[in-house]
Amino acid sequence: MALYSETVMDHFRNPRNVGIIEDADGVGEAGNPVCGDIMKIYLKIDDDRIADVKFETFGCGSAIASSSMATELIKGKPVSEAMALTNKAVTEALDGLPAHKLHCSVLAEEAIQAAFKDYYDKNHIPYDASLFQGRSCHKEADA
Repeated sequence: MALYSETVMDHFRNPRNVGIIEDADGVGEAGNPVCGDIMKIYLKIDDDRIADVKFETFGCGSAIASSSMATELIKGKPVSEAMALTNKAVTEALDGLPAHKLHCSVLAEEAIQAAFKDYYDKNHIPYDASLFQGRSCHKEADA
């Protein structure tokens, strides 16, 4: 069996939604000091939907693939649905990641959550703080 699925390789070789949204409504960043991966997610929200999402990732192929897949999974979705994205959903959509690379899917989830928190804070939208607790770069993968 190959170490990486065809889906992981496709998202690594042909990442979707790469770039910056200059006037982003929310920007979030997550990093892992152990491996050095850093992800930055930009959200454009219109009428409570993810109108656009872009990412910049400095990291390994799994980090790039996880960022790409995560953005694909939330693009066009209502904010409430996009906020519910988990690292497990990212990993499943990629047809799996090696155990030692699951942290990459966690970073994607954390960066997206950080972007939503930034959006809420910038717009003074009240939120339940518990939605963002326990989302640190040292969290173990759910997958």
